[in-house]
Amino acid sequence: MTTISDSRLSNLSAARLLEGFDEYMARFRAFNARAPSRFAEADWRGVQADAVGRLKTYPHVVGKAVDDIRKMLGPRADDPLLWIAIKAVYSGLVADRQDWELAETFHNSVTRQLFDTVGVDERIEFVDTDFDSPPSPSSEAVYVIFDRQETTAELVRQILTGFLSEAGFRRLDSDAAEVADRIEMTLANSGGLPVVGRAEVVRSVFYRGQSAYIVGLLYAGSVRLPMVIALRHEADGVVADAVLLTEDEVSILFSFTRSYFAVDVARPYDLVRFLRRLMPRKRIAELYISIGQNKHGKTERYRDLLRHLHSTDERFEHAPGTQGLVMIVFTMPGYDDVFKVIRNEFPPPKRTTRETIMGKYRLVFQHDRAGRLIDAQNFQHLQFDRDRFQPELLDELLTEASRTVHIDGDTVVLDHLYVERRVIPLDLYAREAVFRSASAAVIDYGQAIKDLACTNIFPGDLLTKNFGVTRHGRVVFYDYDELSALTDVNFKELPQPRDDMEEIADAPWFGVDDADVFPEEHVHFLGMPPELKEAFLERHGDLFQPEPWRVIQKRIEAGEIMEVFPYSDEARLDGTGDVRGW
Repeated sequence: MTTISDSRLSNLSAARLLEGFDEYMARFRAFNARAPSRFAEADWRGVQADAVGRLKTYPHVVGKAVDDIRKMLGPRADDPLLWIAIKAVYSGLVADRQDWELAETFHNSVTRQLFDTVGVDERIEFVDTDFDSPPSPSSEAVYVIFDRQETTAELVRQILTGFLSEAGFRRLDSDAAEVADRIEMTLANSGGLPVVGRAEVVRSVFYRGQSAYIVGLLYAGSVRLPMVIALRHEADGVVADAVLLTEDEVSILFSFTRSYFAVDVARPYDLVRFLRRLMPRKRIAELYISIGQNKHGKTERYRDLLRHLHSTDERFEHAPGTQGLVMIVFTMPGYDDVFKVIRNEFPPPKRTTRETIMGKYRLVFQHDRAGRLIDAQNFQHLQFDRDRFQPELLDELLTEASRTVHIDGDTVVLDHLYVERRVIPLDLYAREAVFRSASAAVIDYGQAIKDLACTNIFPGDLLTKNFGVTRHGRVVFYDYDELSALTDVNFKELPQPRDDMEEIADAPWFGVDDADVFPEEHVHFLGMPPELKEAFLERHGDLFQPEPWRVIQKRIEAGEIMEVFPYSDEARLDGTGDVRGW
């Protein structure tokens, strides 16, 4: 039998890894390349199918690569010395690529499955990138430049027709004029020149749901203005539906509570850095995730965590808020993320399983999050120094989550956890914020429930402790163990007692199935001060009646796709049509 040298094995394995990565990127970009035609044809079912298909591509291709490498290397598939050489060869192969950083993450995904690595191993993983700066020059600029025109309206017109033919627009001139008016008004308020000097606009349009977005930067004297023009395809043509001109508006569009964009670029590194200029407070990890490269976003998120740990002596502690019956949630005082570990057992009234909970998180990952569900990254086999944990937290983890957490010497090993962006629990916020802010939050809480309903999601547990407030003041949902499809719920009127005995009974005197929900009951569990409860009921009293819920169910069952706008009504242009939600 011929023995293959280590050098030959290293080259063959690195080549197979790169072949797998090429397959992944080809499939990923094929989904993105279909987005313009889906939008042009108003094929919203196709948009949904492509969004889910793209998410499933990465684990599928990584699985194939793992199987092939195992067959190729046989008993040496988990030989660290061989993989040190494979990593070196692979690093050289990807150095000239426009997407080298994604290629490094693909390598890590394969090695972590082969080795079932606890913690990280710098010898065989790209814990940090091999390159301090981009190893290859850009093949082309990520944006195109539109020079100054006689009027802002003419500049906007050129931008719009630079991405979609003039014939495709329903009202090109009036849309361009309205966008220009908004730009000039914003510039006047910020002390800028009245006419835009130039615009830098990303070459590729961003697609998500039923909308397309032209993304760029405007320059007027010393003022730099982010600009996103939202396009919608209506029955008789494309219209500019909204224009976003502030960092906060654009940041909400790219939020960690949104589904991922389809945008086709050859060099994601440059796109992410351009987007950072629009949203300087947005982390690099979140920007990669927002454009669908969630695996590399996860890599960047872990690197963020390592940098934070190296820069501080903070310890992990329980996250603020009511501790849940299903998850142990912890954080560090100066860190933007929370960490969630599933408990071993769940006390009454919870009736669920670990596998069911993990299934809920997979559902959220693939579903339209409507700006109301926090995206979570699933991590395995992380390890931290034992002295990084507050004693009471570590005791609870070792006692209540021993299926997941154990001690190895001076190290705490977490075999499975979810990492999410940190938000302020709504029940705490409502108690501590000034009335104006608290009132706005509880009103948005009601809107969050309605937005989720329009995407066929029922949170199940509507208690305010399960919702949080972002830095933009938006209310989002983060407790998924009772989440279900809205169409699986039976919304019923609460039966009236027939006599005194039924009225004073401790337990329900009528039959209740697991899927039955009585909206009237929820009003008793709001847990809000009277003045906040009054403001909430004035705006969202219909949440406590069965019929509005049934109406939304019927619309979903009839095949209607209800779009939840990722921008405010104020950002929408005059003359845009109403899109009915709840």
